[in-house]
Amino acid sequence: MSDGVTRPRTTDAIDGRRFRDVLGNFPTSVVAITTTDAEARPHGMIVGTFTSVSLTPPLVSFLVDRSSTTLRTIRTAGRFCANALAGDQERLSRKLAAGSARQRFADTSWQASALGSPVLDGIVAWVDCTVEQVVEIGDHLLVVGRVHDLRVESMKTPLLFFRGGYGDYLSSAALLLDRLVGWDEIGRQQSAK
Repeated sequence: MSDGVTRPRTTDAIDGRRFRDVLGNFPTSVVAITTTDAEARPHGMIVGTFTSVSLTPPLVSFLVDRSSTTLRTIRTAGRFCANALAGDQERLSRKLAAGSARQRFADTSWQASALGSPVLDGIVAWVDCTVEQVVEIGDHLLVVGRVHDLRVESMKTPLLFFRGGYGDYLSSAALLLDRLVGWDEIGRQQSAK
């Protein structure tokens, strides 16, 4: 007897390469997650999974591989800052993603947030958090942070990752419509406040 509901077919194991190739078609933001250790040395990593979780209380999250040494530092510090990288910061992203812990912040300018985490120069926006919860999910950990402060730093376009490469968001149609409607002027007035 059928209940009229179509159920998805059970799939066999999904090939890891195919999984990555298909999911690479979903654009993600490029966010530098930063903190400092007990000696106030900066640590950081790049994630493409930063997202808001809750308005009340204000919570955000990101996913990180279990083996991350930066995650260990974040857990010990109990805090992190999420830095939304700008479209012109691909080089910084690559350095924070692949460099050794000591090299990641070489020649990188930053200021300490109120909680003490690095806020990188030249970014789009930042969110300063304490660690609220860490949840094991598959081969990654979901880090949930409670937001203590946040700010838009510039009106630059954000750096994005899409189909295995970097790019930035620029929609000429959206910019044209914003100008026609006058929203670009409203945005400038609000960011000046």
